[in-house]
Amino acid sequence: MSDNQPISETPEMNRDKIIIKTSIIGILANVMLAAFKALIGIVSHSIAVILDAVNNLSDALSSIITIVGTKLSGRLPDKKHPLGYGRIEYLSAMVVSGIVLYAGITSAVESVKKIIHPEKPDYSVISLVIIAVAIVVKIILGRYVKAQGKKVNSGSLVASGSDAMFDAILSASVLASAIIFMASGVSLEAYVGAVISVIIIKSGIEMMIETLNEILGVRADKEITDQIKGLLTEEAEVKGAYDLILYNYGPDKNYASVHLELPDKMTAREIDRLTRKLEAKVYKETGVILAGVGLYSYNTGNDEAAKIQNDVREKVLAHDWAVQFHGFYLDMEAKEMRFDVVMSFDIRPAEGLKILYEEMHQAYPEYNIMIAPDVDISATD
Repeated sequence: MSDNQPISETPEMNRDKIIIKTSIIGILANVMLAAFKALIGIVSHSIAVILDAVNNLSDALSSIITIVGTKLSGRLPDKKHPLGYGRIEYLSAMVVSGIVLYAGITSAVESVKKIIHPEKPDYSVISLVIIAVAIVVKIILGRYVKAQGKKVNSGSLVASGSDAMFDAILSASVLASAIIFMASGVSLEAYVGAVISVIIIKSGIEMMIETLNEILGVRADKEITDQIKGLLTEEAEVKGAYDLILYNYGPDKNYASVHLELPDKMTAREIDRLTRKLEAKVYKETGVILAGVGLYSYNTGNDEAAKIQNDVREKVLAHDWAVQFHGFYLDMEAKEMRFDVVMSFDIRPAEGLKILYEEMHQAYPEYNIMIAPDVDISATD
C-alpha cells in the first residue's frame, strides 16, 4: 500500500461529519431567522415575535454545543479513558437542555411583564410575510435535520429536528395573533408569548430528564436484546442465553455481557471456538461488542437430574416475583445444586432468597444449595 493512498473513512468519522454539517446548516438558518424576527419584533413592539427570535437563537446555540460535543466525543480512546469519550454527547445534551430551560424561564418573565404593562404592537404586511417565510423555512429545516438524525442515530439531531417542527407551530401562533390584531385590534401578544415560554420550559425539562436517563442507564431496548439472544441460541450447543446486560458508552457504542447455557461435556477448546464465533456474529449483525461471556452448564444424560430440575423450576416459578429460572446444575455425587432466579422489582433480593432457600432445603435437605439472584435488567421471556 502506498503511503500517499488516502485512508477510507470509518463509520464513526462519517457520522461525525454528517452531524457537524447538519448542525452548521441549522446554525446558519436559525441565526438568519433570529435576526429577521428580532428586527420585526423591535420595530412592531411585539414581545411574541421577540421571544420567537430568542427561541431561534437558543436553537443555534444548541447546535453549536452539539458540534462541540460531537468533536469531543469522537476523540480516540486513551490510557485514561480506554472506552473512549462517547458519553460526552450526553453531557452536551444536558447543557443544551439547560439553555432551552433558561430561555423558557426568561421568556416567561418578559411575557408576564408585558401582560402587566401592555404595549400595542404595530405590524406591517412585510413583517407578516417574513414570519410566514420563517415558518416554511423551519418546516423544511426540521424535516431535514430529523431525517439526518435518524440516518446516523443521533438523538441530538432528532431532537433538534422535532424542535424545529415545533418552532414552526409556535411561529404560526405568533402569525395568527398578529393577523387577529390587524383585523380586530385585540392584542394577544403577551399571552401568546407566555404560552410559548411555557412550551419551551416543558421542552427543556423533558430533554433534561431524557438525558439524565441515558446517563443513569435505562433498560435496553427489547428489540435489540431479543435479536442478540436469538443470534446466540441459533447455535445448537447453546440451550439458552441469560443475564444479558448492555453497557452504553455513547451513541452506537455498546458493549454487552451474557451467560450461555452449554452442555456439561463441552471442552475448553470447544467453548473457546464457540464464544469467538458468537462474538463475531453478534458484532456483525448488531454492532454490539460481546465483551464478556459467562457459562452455565446443564446436565446431560441424567433423567433423575432432569426430574429434579423440573420440580425445582415449578416451585420457584410458583412465586409471582420469580420472573425466570435458569442455570440449573445438579451434582448428585457431591450433593450440590445450583441455579439462578431473575426476580422482579416487586421484592427485595434478600427476601426472595430467604423464601427460596427455606423451600429448597425443606424439599432437598441432603443437598448443598446455591441460589444466585439476578436483576430483571433486560426483558425476559
